[in-house]
Amino acid sequence: MSDSPVPDCPLCQQIGGELVLRTDLLRVVLVDEPAYPGYCRVILNRHAREMTDLAPPQIARLMSAVFAVEDAQRAVLAPLKINLASFGNMTPHVHWHVIPRWADDAHFPQPIWGSRQREPDEASLVQRRAHLPQLVDEIRSRLPAAP
Repeated sequence: MSDSPVPDCPLCQQIGGELVLRTDLLRVVLVDEPAYPGYCRVILNRHAREMTDLAPPQIARLMSAVFAVEDAQRAVLAPLKINLASFGNMTPHVHWHVIPRWADDAHFPQPIWGSRQREPDEASLVQRRAHLPQLVDEIRSRLPAAP
């Protein structure tokens, strides 16, 4: 566990996507993944490798943010499913992937890191991307930003 940024940690050195919101504990970003509009990460601002490196109130706040992002995605994008994932094998810095999924996406029913199942329909992707400004507003309305 470290309160100081780790020099070789990408999530200590970079935002990790398009910044949606930052609090004292975490930030929410949109991930630049064209085949998955609305894909977000909830990233701890300080470096920690595991959830259990956090105090229970921090864990509760972080997970509350993950669930707020999930709920905003459901409200705005109406996906078939939301995938939540926290791996950290490649980037051992606490962060959660919050990924809206549709039956016609490139990998469904596989995880997005699995075998590609089909080419996604570009018209559907364009329609889903059109909702991203509304998604950003919805996430911001559900989480208080840092002063």
